[in-house]
Amino acid sequence: MIYRQKPKPHSLALSLTITVFLTFLGLSASAQRVLLDRVIALVDEGVILQSELDIRISDLQQAAARDGRPLPPESEIRGDVLEALIIENIQLQMAEQVSIRYDDDTINRVLTNMAENSNMSFDEYVTALENGGVYLQTREQVRQQMMIQELQRGMVNRRITITEQEIDNFLNSEMGREVMAPDFFIDHMVVVASGTESDDEKQQKLRFAADLTAQVEEGNNFLQVRAEASESSNFQIQSTDFGWRKAEQLPNLFSSIVVEMEEGEIAGPIEAGNGYHIIFLAGKRGGTEQIVKQTNIRHIMLSPNEIRNEEQTIAEIQELKQRILSGEDFAVIARQHSDDATSVVAGGDLDWVNEGGMPPEFEAVIQELEENTLSEPFKSATGWHIAEVLGRRESDLSQQYTRSQAANSLRNRKFDLELQNWMIEIREKAFVEFID
Repeated sequence: MIYRQKPKPHSLALSLTITVFLTFLGLSASAQRVLLDRVIALVDEGVILQSELDIRISDLQQAAARDGRPLPPESEIRGDVLEALIIENIQLQMAEQVSIRYDDDTINRVLTNMAENSNMSFDEYVTALENGGVYLQTREQVRQQMMIQELQRGMVNRRITITEQEIDNFLNSEMGREVMAPDFFIDHMVVVASGTESDDEKQQKLRFAADLTAQVEEGNNFLQVRAEASESSNFQIQSTDFGWRKAEQLPNLFSSIVVEMEEGEIAGPIEAGNGYHIIFLAGKRGGTEQIVKQTNIRHIMLSPNEIRNEEQTIAEIQELKQRILSGEDFAVIARQHSDDATSVVAGGDLDWVNEGGMPPEFEAVIQELEENTLSEPFKSATGWHIAEVLGRRESDLSQQYTRSQAANSLRNRKFDLELQNWMIEIREKAFVEFID
């Protein structure tokens, strides 16, 4: 019998939380695909097979058992798992329609990360999957999940609107200030002292702490200095692993100091009741301060093509350089000859480019190039270039950066809810027939 059914709201809500488990241990059931199969649901232009449902339930049960999580009986979760498969099928069809694709190299990079998370090499991981009979299934599941994620980002983000007023409200809120505050990673050690020690003993420990600080300032590795002091010193050395923390989450002794420090800077000795502390700012992330080095660049690019091979391209770019050195206008030649469609109208001018905003091979040349000096021809992934630096500056982009980060934070907060709404909508619009 064939019948059409609308999703139950409570069932759909649960189904949205069910994801594909992609470790090779959790995919063992995928190798148990039966020869005889049947269609249990038609979804627009796609189908859901009985084997897909059985495999998904088995994988879910195995994952729950491994994690020690209880699950309802199979009869209770079957409908929710089927709904999850339907929504996945709808999204995969949509992804195909908008030509979302991932090549084998991309899949291999993902599998490499999965292998590393399992403390395996890529080859070891592939072998394990092959031995379990799930290698091809795993690659396909990875590909499908990546397609779905890209589709979701594109379809959901366009539904989210962030107003300037929302950004202002967020930045002025306690939550906003907390989110936007930087995180600090400090390495720490303390030369232990007590209130019962003589002044001479305290001075010895203070001088020792100052010597340790000086060693790091001279370029020695903080962790190595601490380890050597702990092993060889007559004084007790202790340390605390703070991890990544915001300033207000650090001890009051450090919080006001660390916000004034630059990454790689050391502070100390800092006297406290339990001794003389030394802190090293090993890392800093986030925050709103954004001072960016910028370079004003113009270039001419020639790319090999059907008419001009690599050797001819090199000869032509060298000829163009000589014409500019002979006095011809750079911008005119760029408009006449450059293959870079993004800058050709502007006479090759790329405007002000942030440090790190160029391809590595391009940036390497620009960093070494003096202002108002024409580069030698150099190659990038897109072709051959000659470039000129028109100016360098530092720009304070803190305000723009702050508002951009705030907008991203607000977008992320809205994304999950909007994703669920979108999934409900595409499910309601889809043609689904269940085959009994």
